[in-house]
Amino acid sequence: MNPRLFIWSLTSALAGFLFGFDTIVISGAEQDIQTLWRLDGITHGICMSAALWGTVLGAVFGGVPTERFGRRKTLLWIGCLYFVSAIGSALAVDPYTFMLARFIGGVGVGIATVASPLYIAEIAPPGLRGRLAGMFQFNIVFGILVAFVSNYLIGNYVDAAIAWRWMLGVEAIPAIIYTVMCFTIPESPRWLITHGGRSDAGRDVFASVNPDFSTQQLTDLVESVRTSGGEASTNAAFFTPRLRKPITLAFLIAFFNQLSGINAILYFAPRIFEWTGLGERAALLQSVGIGITNLIFTYLGLWLIDRLGRRTLMFIGSFGYIGSLGLCTWAFWTETFQIVPACIFAFIAAHAIGQGAVIWVFISEIFPNRHRAAGQAWGSSTHWLFAALLTLVFPTLAARLPPAAIFAVFAAMMVLQLVWVKFFMPETKGVPLEEMQARLGIVDP
Repeated sequence: MNPRLFIWSLTSALAGFLFGFDTIVISGAEQDIQTLWRLDGITHGICMSAALWGTVLGAVFGGVPTERFGRRKTLLWIGCLYFVSAIGSALAVDPYTFMLARFIGGVGVGIATVASPLYIAEIAPPGLRGRLAGMFQFNIVFGILVAFVSNYLIGNYVDAAIAWRWMLGVEAIPAIIYTVMCFTIPESPRWLITHGGRSDAGRDVFASVNPDFSTQQLTDLVESVRTSGGEASTNAAFFTPRLRKPITLAFLIAFFNQLSGINAILYFAPRIFEWTGLGERAALLQSVGIGITNLIFTYLGLWLIDRLGRRTLMFIGSFGYIGSLGLCTWAFWTETFQIVPACIFAFIAAHAIGQGAVIWVFISEIFPNRHRAAGQAWGSSTHWLFAALLTLVFPTLAARLPPAAIFAVFAAMMVLQLVWVKFFMPETKGVPLEEMQARLGIVDP
C-alpha cells in the first residue's frame, strides 16, 4: 500500500476516533450527572441524548460544507467542534450548559460520519477501499476502548466529585492533535474534479496515491470522474426516482444498525452490567472488556471486508446478533445472570465484524459522484436519528420494562435484518465507484 495513501486515510479516519470517544465517554459519567443535578428520567434522557441530537443535525447538513467547501476543510473544522465540546462539557455548571456543549460535539460527530468515510472512499483504489474506508470504523471502536479505559482509570484515581468532568474534558487533547494533522492532507481528487473544476490538481492527487499508473491510465481516470460527476453536482436533485435504490439501501442499513440496540448497550453498559448484580467498579471494568472485544473483531472485519465482501460479513453479523441477543433475553428472563457478560461480548463481536465494519464503507460506495455527499448525509442522518431516539427513551424503557423484553425486541429486529441482507443487499466489493451506478441500475437523465 502506498504510504501516502495510508497516512492520508488514517488522518481522515482519526475523526472516527474522536467520534467513538465523544459518544461513549458519557457512559462513565451519566449516573454521576444524574445524581449531581437530581435529574428525572426525561431530563436525564435529554442530557444523555443531547450529543446525538447534535449528531442528527450535523449528519443532515454535513453534506453542505462537504460539497461546498471541500472534504479537507470540513474535516479540519470537525476537530474544532470536538475541542469546544470537550472543554464546555467539563466546565458545565448546570444541565443546560452541559446539553449545549454535548450538542456541539454531536454536530462534529454527525459531520464526521459524512466527510471522513467519503474522503477515504474517494482517494482509495477499489481493491483497498473496504479496508481503508473501514479504518473510520476501526478508529471509532478504538476511541470507544480508550474512552472506557479512560473512564475506568479516572473513576479509580480522581476524586469522585470531579471525576466525570475529567472524563469528558480529556478529549480536548486528541481533538487538538487531529486538527493539526488535517493540515497535512490534500483535498479529495474527485471533489477537485467535479466541484472545484481543477482537473489538473485532482490528477496530481490521483498520481500520488497511484504511483504505478501510466499517463494514459491517469487521463482515463480523470475523464471517468469528470463524466460521472458532472459540472452541476452541488445543485443536482437527490430525492428522485433514479436514486430510489441507493437511498433505500442507505436508509435500511442505518436503520437496522441502531435497531440492534448497539448504541443503547454501549451508552448504558455499566448500568446493564449492574442489572446482573455487578458492583459499580466491576461494571466499569466489564465495559473495558466491551471496548477490547469491539476493537479485536473490528480489526478482523476490516481484514475480511475486501476478501469476503460486504454481504458475507453482514450474514455473519446477523446470525451473531440473533444468537447473542436471544441468549441475553433468556438469561434475563430466567435470571441466569452469570452468562450475560459473555452474551454482551458476543453481541459486540457480531456487531464489529458485521454492521460495524460494513455500514460506513457501504454507504460511501453506493451513490454516484455528484450525489455521494448527499447520500452519505442521508445514511448518516438516518443512523443518528434512530440512535438519538433510542438513547432518549432508553432510561424510561429501562425503568418500566424488564430487560428481557428490551433484548427480545432487539433480537426480533435482527431477524428482519437477516431477511434484508439475503434478498435485497447488493455486493459492492471491488467495484470502481464510477461503475457502481450501473451495477445498481442508476441511469443518468
